[in-house]
Amino acid sequence: MNIYPRLFFLQRDHDVSGISGTGRVADGVLWPDGSVSVRWRGARPSLVHWSCLDDVEAIHGHGGATQIVWIDAGEVTHAEAA
Repeated sequence: MNIYPRLFFLQRDHDVSGISGTGRVADGVLWPDGSVSVRWRGARPSLVHWSCLDDVEAIHGHGGATQIVWIDAGEVTHAEAA
């Protein structure tokens, strides 16, 4: 488990839903307890809290159309972050 929050963003290559667009669509924090906060960008921004990174990926990953990109402390794989 990390002792510091980790920063990431969601990079969407293909907008499956036709709502959020493509590119950097959200910013996120992986908290030391494993929970995740995601702040959506765009015309109607929102903040969502998830119990784990797996839930974020399951709901918003769209089968690989959206990637989790780490922006602090070097590259870390999803498995290492979980």
